[in-house]
Amino acid sequence: MEILYSMKNILITGGAGFIGSNLALALLAKGHNITVLDNLSPQIHGGNPEETSPLYISIKDKVNFIKGTVTSRDDWEKALVNQDVVVHYAAETGTGQSMYCIEKYTEVNIQGTAIMLDILANTKHQVKKVVLASSRSIYGEGKYLHPELGAVYPKHRNEIDMLSGDFRVKYEDCSDLTLVATDEESKIHPSSVYGITKQNQEQMIMTVCPTIGIAPVAFRYQNVYGPGQSLSNPYTGILSIFSTQIRNGNGIQIFEDGTETRDFVFIDDIVNATILGIEKEEANNEVFNVGTGVAIDVLTVAKILIESYNIDVPITITGQFRLGDIRHNFADMKKIQNLLGFIPKVQFKEGISQFTAWVLDQKIEKDELNSSLEEMKQKGLLK
Repeated sequence: MEILYSMKNILITGGAGFIGSNLALALLAKGHNITVLDNLSPQIHGGNPEETSPLYISIKDKVNFIKGTVTSRDDWEKALVNQDVVVHYAAETGTGQSMYCIEKYTEVNIQGTAIMLDILANTKHQVKKVVLASSRSIYGEGKYLHPELGAVYPKHRNEIDMLSGDFRVKYEDCSDLTLVATDEESKIHPSSVYGITKQNQEQMIMTVCPTIGIAPVAFRYQNVYGPGQSLSNPYTGILSIFSTQIRNGNGIQIFEDGTETRDFVFIDDIVNATILGIEKEEANNEVFNVGTGVAIDVLTVAKILIESYNIDVPITITGQFRLGDIRHNFADMKKIQNLLGFIPKVQFKEGISQFTAWVLDQKIEKDELNSSLEEMKQKGLLK
């Protein structure tokens, strides 16, 4: 299995973020030279990021840092100089927020990627590989087995059903479906603007890069968590959102009926998988799921966090739902195991222990969830 040791200069867009900064530090430890392009978004880094953002401070003076945005051609041109690999993380994230910040998500995620590819297609450079943070959100609902039809890929759930408290996934009115792991050959049918933009990013990179002599790799990350993730952003990350609610002594609000599931993958596993994608030829021109292959329901997550923090707060299953949310999706991990030899090492019990221990050492952030929910309600997206 050949490894591309010659690839030393690596650009990480969004490299001051949660995943990007962890990847940067790991690549530095392996001897790579790292450039980071990041706009230090206040929603992620706070109001005075150069002085107070732990993520930015963790890479400060260790990488070549360029404060800029992927929507700027000038910033891209500056960042791409002498790079061998581009790891493209910079993006607007969050399913709910994407449904009303449509222009912003499209500009950053799609147009930002288009500018990079336009430069690579039309100027001299030494980039040999582009690695993209894609997302499980491009699948929409996951893969199911129908009692008569076999594998099926249900469409978005019916709003009328959900308003009546029926949150089940159905296929042609059949609800007797068996959830199975979603593999990379599964149907792509995102249910949010965020998912659409990630699909578009992936398609552009996988289509354009091979025509200009660049190897593309796309990782469809599941729900990433771990020490260092933002505890103040009320739009993404239910582990952070629940943790902030608990530590403020507020009750946890759970959408739908609490049995919706997610595949939670620890930050160290995400970093390790991504490094394999950077270094190994076998990753070239491929897309990979990165998760654990285990579905965990949201109510269980809430109970584990309450127990871990030893703070007794009530759990309210609200029956509310957000348009664009999916019910279930967990990763089939066979492809990345077979081609790259990747197996996730951190199971949820161990990962959540590390996460909550870290949270308890952090200041208690203001609980902004209700304001974000009110914003969604006013837009007609929270029912």
